[in-house]
Amino acid sequence: MLIRRERTGDAAAIDAVHRSAFAREYANANGDRPPGSTAPTADPPEVGLVRLLRDSSGWMPTLSMVAESHDDIMGHVCLTRAGIGPFPVLALGPIGVRAGAQGHGVGAALMHAALGAADALDEPLVGLLGHLDYYPRFGFVPGARLGIVPDQPEWTSHFQVRPLAAYDAEIKGEFRYADPFYEL
Repeated sequence: MLIRRERTGDAAAIDAVHRSAFAREYANANGDRPPGSTAPTADPPEVGLVRLLRDSSGWMPTLSMVAESHDDIMGHVCLTRAGIGPFPVLALGPIGVRAGAQGHGVGAALMHAALGAADALDEPLVGLLGHLDYYPRFGFVPGARLGIVPDQPEWTSHFQVRPLAAYDAEIKGEFRYADPFYEL
């Protein structure tokens, strides 16, 4: 498996990754429709989010990465510009792995690559909304523990941050994602 930056031409494969990764979470994203229904299936929101992020000022092409095996893209992660007051920080997500490749370390490899790249760029921290049992293994802690809260109070329970080498304890306050996160 190779972790590399997203390239021009990878967009359709990345859409397919997120479609596969998140289809189970959305009733009609995987084709589950009531018998006789003619309603079209919908993509999981992560597919559209990546598309919107690519067109936003928060997009950081150097921090959009894919996991590839034998010329097949199996996973994707992106980090985008976010902010805490005057401090520029990063937001992680979405991260997705094709359903058939889940549980084989692809997501962990993407996480390590993304966090390593962010650290190498002297970014201070990464924030995300995510599963409380999964992300702590990568050093994420509840944001409130460091005085960082999401600007949407309903996100607080699953909002986590990962301080990096350039982290400064003065970075406190409300975390603001790139605009596309609010368009879902």
